[in-house]
Amino acid sequence: MTSVVRAETAEIQDIVTAARRLGADFAERATEADEHDQFVAENYKALKQAGLVAAGVPKELGGSGADVAELANMLRELAHHCGSTALAFSMHTHQVAIPAWRWRHQKVTAVEPLLRRVAGEGLVLLSSGGSDWIAGSGKAVKVDGGYRVSARKVFTSGAEAGDILMTGAVVQSEGEPDAVIHFPVPMKAPEVKIIDTWRTLGMRGTGSNDVLIEGLFVPDASVAVSRKSGEWHPLFHIIATIAFPLVYAAYLGVAESARDIAIGLAKQKRQTPYATELAGRMDTTLRTAQLAHRWMIEIVERNAPSAETINEVMIGRSLVAENAIRTVELAMELAGGAGFYRSNGLERRFRDIQGARFHPLQAGPQAHYAGAMALGLPVANIF
Repeated sequence: MTSVVRAETAEIQDIVTAARRLGADFAERATEADEHDQFVAENYKALKQAGLVAAGVPKELGGSGADVAELANMLRELAHHCGSTALAFSMHTHQVAIPAWRWRHQKVTAVEPLLRRVAGEGLVLLSSGGSDWIAGSGKAVKVDGGYRVSARKVFTSGAEAGDILMTGAVVQSEGEPDAVIHFPVPMKAPEVKIIDTWRTLGMRGTGSNDVLIEGLFVPDASVAVSRKSGEWHPLFHIIATIAFPLVYAAYLGVAESARDIAIGLAKQKRQTPYATELAGRMDTTLRTAQLAHRWMIEIVERNAPSAETINEVMIGRSLVAENAIRTVELAMELAGGAGFYRSNGLERRFRDIQGARFHPLQAGPQAHYAGAMALGLPVANIF
């Protein structure tokens, strides 16, 4: 295995070891989930039983107290065995890590009940992430005591296993800029339905189906924040800074596992100078992705989310995506015809890694943001 060596605390060892122990079973189920578009439901049950649902909850609130670096290593390990499980679980993991960070570093006590419930009840949190992003989506109409919300949230990874969807909706008021309110949605509410839409190239086991919300009443007390639509807000500086190193840990783990499979297959063939060169290029490319991901983690560890940290995290995100994808391409070439067989697991990783292209900030907006930052231009509306 080619992971970048880093000093590991007991906490990292504990949750990574737990993930590794689950890995063999996850790997066995990965093929079936992929071939039949099945959500990895059994894997989620195992993650709950192992206590990994509460890995990011502070110890004082009943969890394992893992920080973002530790959680990323856990997700990387899961991705070696099942990319879909790692990616879907990264969405829960970052929705826990964000309030945990706010509790630790901003002394925000309002998040404490949620974190205690995650630890005590094993709640699974969902993210509407990409379908909400900076502009927001869905419609919230002001009514007495709250809002009436209707929306369709796409890419809701792990929807089937989720208890609470952390999401938002757009409020339109005459003569005022659109606003986005953020609130939790109980998945068992009668106004909430999962629409089975997830038929995709890769990451088929994530169960990233649409969630349909029809006329859900959201009381004023449940609205965590209100912000301008289409403009970065300090809360989103926190969200993006913490979330993307976790999401891209899953893709890094997929690339690492593809590398290991390719090396194993290549060793079974006659060694040629070209194959040796391919292996070297592959490892060099993978190391670039690993170092870029390490940089993302270092930015998180500054504990100072801002427009500048978004720039650095998103530069890292682009470098991880580009080099993780290229690593798997080189792995396919190194493996040769053997990599084309589903039974070897490499072609699934080739398909899974393509998802790294699509999370924000995608290549164009990321370059625009970085260029504006370099030239001293406004970035508040670049997303």
